Amino acid sequence: MKIQLLETGNFMLDGGAMFGVVPKTLWSNVYPSNELNLCNLSLRCLLVETNNRIILFNSGIGNKQDEKFLRHYYLNGDDSLEKSLAKAGYRKADVTDVILTHLHFDHCGGAVECNIDKTAFQTTFPNAVYHVSKPQWNWMRKPNRREKISFLKENIEPVFASGQLHLFENNFTPVPEIKLRLYNGHSVGMAVPFIKYNDMTLVYTTDFLPTMANIPLSWICGFDTQPLLSFTEHEEFLNEALVNDYVLVFEHDRYAECCRLKMTEKGIRGGTPFSFAQIK
Repeated sequence: MKIQLLETGNFMLDGGAMFGVVPKTLWSNVYPSNELNLCNLSLRCLLVETNNRIILFNSGIGNKQDEKFLRHYYLNGDDSLEKSLAKAGYRKADVTDVILTHLHFDHCGGAVECNIDKTAFQTTFPNAVYHVSKPQWNWMRKPNRREKISFLKENIEPVFASGQLHLFENNFTPVPEIKLRLYNGHSVGMAVPFIKYNDMTLVYTTDFLPTMANIPLSWICGFDTQPLLSFTEHEEFLNEALVNDYVLVFEHDRYAECCRLKMTEKGIRGGTPFSFAQIK
């Protein structure tokens, strides 16, 4: 198995939204923000080559949204999905599977692109099966008021129209080394990948734990639609991850790519962060 991180740029979100009820006097000590209280966040994807499959986990925001939409998110950085994919040695046509953990625009936007003459949208990966959990797909079709802005039709309708969509239920295993488990606190049917790599289990934490700073139980992200359920899901997962020494791989943490967990007098916390390259 070969695993690589793909950086697709960064965007900014309000720190209060990222850390929910936790006051700025606390969260600002562990995650920096600018004078507008905006935190810079990565849009980090994961690429796995195994069993003659090339599997992409999430796809960043992409490049088809207009300036009016993007101005609220302060995109920054020189990376893009296409550039990072090429740097890793792959073409878009090489990707066999795209696993979208959920359908919020910052996770699935790059999976759809404009056609050559910019008159329509098409799937970015023409030879790939696009995997989305059925509960998330059904949830997206009748969005609540909070999430409606994150479910963009231009990110979703072209995938459905392409015939490349595969909907799965809980505990989907696309290849023997990868298992997708569903969690519902952030968004119903969000899939979290658990990947067996050498003698380790890597967990691509997506918006389940968007940053290392979200590990303490009370630091539930304000974007979670069911925060009390998130609390329970996090507690169960963190205990499991601690006992089994999982490696957490963060999609949104600009400053920490990975960490393991440790027990402290204040409960489970992230250990010393390290780069993804260090686990190979």
